[in-house]
This record gives sequence, structure tokens and C-alpha cells, in this order.
Amino acid sequence: MRDATELGASLYIPATHPDLSQVACGKKLSEVRSVIFCTEDSIRAAELPLALRKLAESLPVLHCTATQMRFVRVRDPATLRQILAMPGSDRLDGFVLPKLTKQVLPEYLRLLKGHRYFIMPTIETREAFDEREMIALCRILEGKGVRERVLTLRIGGNDLLSLLGMRRPRGRTLYETPLGPVISRLVTTFKPSGFNLSAPVFEYLDDPATLRREVEEDLAYGLVGKTAIHPHQVPLIHDCYRVHAADLEMADRILCEDAPAVFRLHDAMCEPATHHNWARRLRLAASCYGLHTANTSSALA
Repeated sequence: MRDATELGASLYIPATHPDLSQVACGKKLSEVRSVIFCTEDSIRAAELPLALRKLAESLPVLHCTATQMRFVRVRDPATLRQILAMPGSDRLDGFVLPKLTKQVLPEYLRLLKGHRYFIMPTIETREAFDEREMIALCRILEGKGVRERVLTLRIGGNDLLSLLGMRRPRGRTLYETPLGPVISRLVTTFKPSGFNLSAPVFEYLDDPATLRREVEEDLAYGLVGKTAIHPHQVPLIHDCYRVHAADLEMADRILCEDAPAVFRLHDAMCEPATHHNWARRLRLAASCYGLHTANTSSALA
């Protein structure tokens, strides 16, 4: 069973990209943990037929690897229907469902019935600002036969800012914009029901310092995984996911069957009853991304 921690920095690739087949067969970007072939906002509507043709050429040569996951971000249910009929689509791990609402979700689920794909619904419509709508969506996603499909919920930061008539200012993280409280509400709505949420894209390629600061904020908000728009962003994001040895030691002690109910380690109170979920996820992050060598506290802490 896959876990959202394994996604890492999910790299979006327009399905019209000239090297799509090279990525599909593993000759390019094989070091990226998850790739998303996009047929939605990264291409113009007029380019959709070309994108579908290139996908039809690329899916049969999808390279099966032990680590990399491959998804398609569909444009709408009609696009999903076309892709499901393509030879090689069974080699995909799943689909990103854009602009998902409780109204459109049933159509996607109908098309996916009988298939084993994961889904990654994207929250990026005006309903995201309405807590009641998000609670209603959460209840649908909790349904039998649906919950186990949901690998993670993606947050569409740029779409949400667009609804506010805004664009992220340079040098600012999303948490320094009106989306900070929105992300917080999404976390407290969906995570108690067991759903992971992944972090939005950072759209500036010339500001790695702010990107690093934002990834650390993502982790502080409990978001696991982040959309990347360029391969150069991936190593930095994954570096932020590395775990410090002291934190891993605490996690291992917390997960011991004979751990005391509460104990002190590295000048921190460790309480297995309340820290178990943190410890389990941190241990998984360590297995995926390795350890930091610095002595500072892990962002996952």
C-alpha cells in the first residue's frame, strides 16, 4: 500500500511536452519520486487533442519502477474516460482530479468503478472557502470504496489566489497571504478523518530561500508532499524532508512497545499516546529521504 509520504515533490509535466515519452520510459527524470502528466491548466484547451495523442503514445512505454509513481491530471470526466480507454493506462498509479467539488466527484467515481487507481482530488474552487462545503466533501470521501482510493488531497494555491484576484507576492510564502487561514482550516477539516494534504506549488524559480521557508511551513502545517514545476525544485524540497537523527531517535523510542507512558529525550517530553502518529510518519520520511547531518531540529518535528 502506497503512502503519501512517498510522493515527495510531485513534478507536473504538460502532456504536450516534447520529452513526454522519454520521461514515461524512465530515460529522463527517473530520480523524481512522482510525476504528473497534465492535461489541464498547463496546456491550452486547443492543445488537448495533441496532449491526448502524446499520452496515447507514451502510456504503453511507461517504465515500471519500484519507486516512481505516475499520474495524469485530467481536464474533466470526459478526458478521464478517454485516457482509461488507452492501451497502457493500467500502468498508471492514478489520476489527479482538478477543481473537485461534491457535485463532480460522483461522475469521476462512476468512471473509475472497477479500476484500482489512486485518486488525488485537488481543492481549488470557491467551495474551499466554505467550511460547510469542505465538511460535506470530506463525508463523501470517507465513503466505502472511496477512502482507500484517496492517496492525498492536493491544494491548488494559484487557483485559490486567482479567485481572490491575487498572485503570490515575491519573497512571501503562501502562509503570509490570505491562504494561510484557508490551508489551516483544510488541515483541521480533513486530517482528523485520516486524509493527507499536499502543499501547493511555489511558482518562482529564482528564490530558493523562500521556497525552503515555505516547505518548512508546509511541514509545520502537517502537509506532506509538494507540487513542483521544475526539476531544479525537487532536490531542495526533498532536502527539507530529511529527518534529523535526534528526531528519529525520539520517534523510534516512542514506537517501542515497552516505551514509558511519558519520558524525556533530547530535552523534549515524549508521550507515545499523543506522539505516535508523528513518530510513525517521521520514521517513514526517514526511510524515504534519509537523515540530515546538521544538529538543528527537523522541520517535521
